[in-house]
Amino acid sequence: MLLTCHPDTPCSADLLISVDAVRSQPGSLYLRFIIDGEMDKIVLPPPRRTLGRTDGLWQTTCCEAFLKPAGRPDYLEFNLSPSTAWASYHFDDYRTGMRVADVVPNFDRVGGIVQALFDFSGEPDLQEADWQLGLSVVIEETNGTKSYWALTHPPGKPDFHHPDCFALTLGAPPAA
Repeated sequence: MLLTCHPDTPCSADLLISVDAVRSQPGSLYLRFIIDGEMDKIVLPPPRRTLGRTDGLWQTTCCEAFLKPAGRPDYLEFNLSPSTAWASYHFDDYRTGMRVADVVPNFDRVGGIVQALFDFSGEPDLQEADWQLGLSVVIEETNGTKSYWALTHPPGKPDFHHPDCFALTLGAPPAA
């Protein structure tokens, strides 16, 4: 799936950004973000030696995923930096009730590809539900300009938390 740049935040680098999302088991999600193009024009934090939870990743180049059970207001947010730093949060509703989530991604980066596997086996209320996903990327250019990419953008300024951004539905896979 291709992400589009928000019209109010154009990117001067010629980029193609896509995401694959696969839910092959009730408690897992695989994501692969591919950033391709004029990579020398964007800030791509170098990989760290170890994975680690870090806040504020969205302030530079960062891949993001938002997941909510269909028909419910609560959702999870995941930030995945190309540095392999990450963050996960739980929200009770649109931008309210934010707290750290216990979900830890297993992910890595090779060039402009960031891939992550999430295990939700510790979240039993997610197992049988259909999931609505918002998939997005923040790109920081070497000149400091930022652009905001998503499957879809609601009217107004970029807002990945907006309900309209949860544009992809992944149905619960059949029980094994």
